[in-house]
Amino acid sequence: MTQGKNNEDHIGPDGTRQPVKPVRWSAFLKDVLVCSLGAYGGPEAHMSVFMDQLVTRRKYLSESDLIELLALCSILPGPTSTQTIVAVGYRVGGPVLALFTMLVWALPVLAAMTALSFLYQFLAVREISSDILRFIGPMAVGFIIVAAFRIGRKVVTDVTTALLMLFGAIATWYIRDPWIFPLVLIIGGAVSIMIARESGIWNRVSLNPPWQYLGLFAFFALGGIALAIVSENRLIQLFESFYRYGYLVFGGGQVVVPLMHSELVHLREYMSNQEFLTGYGLVQGLPGPMFSFAAYAGGMAARDGSALLQIGGALAGGIGIFLPGLLLIYFIYPIWENLKKIRAIRISLRGINAVAGGLIAIAAVILMQASGFHFENIIAVVLSVLLLSSGRVPAPLIVVVVLAAGILI
Repeated sequence: MTQGKNNEDHIGPDGTRQPVKPVRWSAFLKDVLVCSLGAYGGPEAHMSVFMDQLVTRRKYLSESDLIELLALCSILPGPTSTQTIVAVGYRVGGPVLALFTMLVWALPVLAAMTALSFLYQFLAVREISSDILRFIGPMAVGFIIVAAFRIGRKVVTDVTTALLMLFGAIATWYIRDPWIFPLVLIIGGAVSIMIARESGIWNRVSLNPPWQYLGLFAFFALGGIALAIVSENRLIQLFESFYRYGYLVFGGGQVVVPLMHSELVHLREYMSNQEFLTGYGLVQGLPGPMFSFAAYAGGMAARDGSALLQIGGALAGGIGIFLPGLLLIYFIYPIWENLKKIRAIRISLRGINAVAGGLIAIAAVILMQASGFHFENIIAVVLSVLLLSSGRVPAPLIVVVVLAAGILI
């Protein structure tokens, strides 16, 4: 299939129906690949690539359309930038093109992170000390500190959001069980709605949603939990865990770090803190969605078996973490024009994002504590923060420099 069109017209800014211009799917997917290979950093950085390639150069949609899709994906759990480009694919060519968009966008970096999950075995076989990676962990902490600062600066707009951010940090510092993360996010959204004290925010709108996608979303969520309880199969347990991460997280890859670290390192002990941070640090040097870190983490969690099992773990992690976001886009996008009229959704996002900022901030402290406050670690963290904050040194170059320092020093 080389050409396609979404069956539904687009509602323009002036409220009129505007037919979506048919495009060649092959050309669109090439542009998605360009975005994938050129998108470094978090959702904000990815959005500039989308704006340049999809709006300015190719004119698949307008700037206001892209911003509106970003707003839609910001109120959904899952990887924001991934859901945004998938929504663009849905808008251009419907659900089939949206699926292809997801695959082209995510597969390159998922393949790279799957390969990197074998890094420690590779070093061991060649009798190379893993100490060459020792600065990657502290560097990753530096990245998380910068992310926490940037997100905090954006989400803390008043006393309420500041207190919610502090609440998220304190709660997850003292309670590190997986159930605490969705609970504090729900509390943040509820508090934001109660504080607003606005009437009519749950205004009724006419919806005709495609319930089959929500049914699939619930099927994988509940079915995964049930299977993980009764089965000790590592791949089933990994899929359930990463699928859960995918529907509990709002924002970019930084937000999912506290959830993954708590369960994979502390609770299940699938990997060490250093190994976890190494993968998170390495993904900073790769383009594409940061949720691809799940392929590395899934592979590492299944490395005690065969190479095939380890690849299966990477697939369970990658598919598990991206699938809920894809299903939610399929469910929400067709009804977005009416759904966005519900003001309560936007109000709750203020509290959810503030709490998420607290999760990231305290994750930096927890991860640094686990790495150890050694002099060389502190230096690596400080230098990473300074270089990244300057905006003059790209993230991939910082990763290369840190790797070189581990080899040379």
